[in-house]
Amino acid sequence: MNKNSFQNKIASHIGKMLRDTFGKGPQSIYVSIDHTFIVIYLRNFLTPTEKLLFSQGQIRTVQHTRDIVMASLIPEIKAYLTLLTGINTVEFYYDWELHNRSGVLVARQAEEWAEELATPMTYEGKEPLHQEIGWISDQIQKRPDEIDSFMINDRTLLITRSGVLIDLSKELMGLQLEEPLKQAINHLEKKYLRNNTSIEQIFNTTIVDVFVDWDFAADTSIIVLILMPAS
Repeated sequence: MNKNSFQNKIASHIGKMLRDTFGKGPQSIYVSIDHTFIVIYLRNFLTPTEKLLFSQGQIRTVQHTRDIVMASLIPEIKAYLTLLTGINTVEFYYDWELHNRSGVLVARQAEEWAEELATPMTYEGKEPLHQEIGWISDQIQKRPDEIDSFMINDRTLLITRSGVLIDLSKELMGLQLEEPLKQAINHLEKKYLRNNTSIEQIFNTTIVDVFVDWDFAADTSIIVLILMPAS
């Protein structure tokens, strides 16, 4: 099965799952596949009820409800991706930009995709990007032990980090305060990443959407930047 076939099947299945669960699916779904990653970008995804809550400032309510729903959907999504690709999904991340009505789902699989499906891991601007991400991480937690990144396509930039959490964050996790910790870090990191002129200058583009998610237990995280497509 070629890449386009994989992408179409995944987009169709995810769209149906979200429509069945939320009562309304995204207007469009873009699936990108590279290396060990499947990145699913959702646009115009906000139900009428969520829109009402959002207009009343009940953002946390929308986020909390989506977290509950995603907890039930993730095992099904991972099982489907394994059935489709024959490769186990070992990590799964998601995040929303509610003000843009957008979202992203990221599956990381256990094995590299076939060489013909993967683009080179090096790209122009990688080193200065890592320097900027290291600096941002250091402002909020600490400089990561490891940073890697993948230019999935000309509009999808994925960054992975490990070894970022400081002792205070780990202590809050031990006190079962993971949800407010995640909200706080997510909010702070997006403040640095949205309209980040340094990153935009590196790639001569505009950042359209910023997504951040964490696996606190493993001290790993992903950042997905959606960039303005080249004209």
